[in-house]
Amino acid sequence: MVRELVVLGTASQVPTRTRNHNGYLLRWDREAYLFDPGEGTQRQLTLAGVAPPSITRICLTHVHGDHSYGLPGVLSRMVLDRVEHPVHLHYPAEGEAVVRALVGLATPGLDLRLHPHGSAGEVAPGLTVEPLRHRVQTFGYRLAEPDGRTLLPDRLAAAGIAGPDVGRLQRDGRIGSVGLADVSVPRRGQRVAVVMDTAPCPGAEALAEGVDLLLAECTFADEDADLAADYRHLTAGQAGALAAGAGARTLVLSHFSGRYADLAPLGEQARAAAGSAVVHVARDLDRFVLPRRRAAA
Repeated sequence: MVRELVVLGTASQVPTRTRNHNGYLLRWDREAYLFDPGEGTQRQLTLAGVAPPSITRICLTHVHGDHSYGLPGVLSRMVLDRVEHPVHLHYPAEGEAVVRALVGLATPGLDLRLHPHGSAGEVAPGLTVEPLRHRVQTFGYRLAEPDGRTLLPDRLAAAGIAGPDVGRLQRDGRIGSVGLADVSVPRRGQRVAVVMDTAPCPGAEALAEGVDLLLAECTFADEDADLAADYRHLTAGQAGALAAGAGARTLVLSHFSGRYADLAPLGEQARAAAGSAVVHVARDLDRFVLPRRRAAA
């Protein structure tokens, strides 16, 4: 099973010669989550080698154009590709009119299921939202796998469990006198958070807590903190501090203002504040494989 983040675009507000509008595809086993498809997302999917029929859920953090205007094209492409499975669209309830207008522009024929949300909570199995602090109603997303257990081959062998009995032990939790806990150790489920367009806030902190991969906006450099505050965005240092405070393992920065041709200084500012988190400055069409699962404490 593949679990990776495919970055389709990294520009905020307006695209540049080298950065397309927002767009992020998270491959998660048999599902594919498309976050914030801005203009040009359909083309970026092609350049990334991602088949639109693989998309099962589309998640909008908010309805500003750079995060949503690619939606009609993506939906129409899925109709053209004769997608038969249901496609779930999650979005803030206050953006209902905009979402209805965008969906109305798409070619009909897709089993599209709308899921507006107006408060924190679970919106699909394993997928939760938290409110962010932006100029319109905005939510971040967190996808979490349930915690599990890692089987230890030496303990299985010592207990005489092999072949089909291994699967039966995982299903039933016990075979005879041997329990699952006797031949395994706890394993944390993988967690991913998407935090776009927000000033620092408790919702962002809750989303990022303990994640393996945090995709965070990084619209402004630290020296432009006043602009970030005015427009309710994060600076590079604030994105790094968010990752550090939450104990995130990997931080992927995106959503860069067009005023910065050179993104290296933003990466340096984020790293200075990110603690032990590994920091990546995303480029269009970059791919980030999720870190290996870690044992539970």
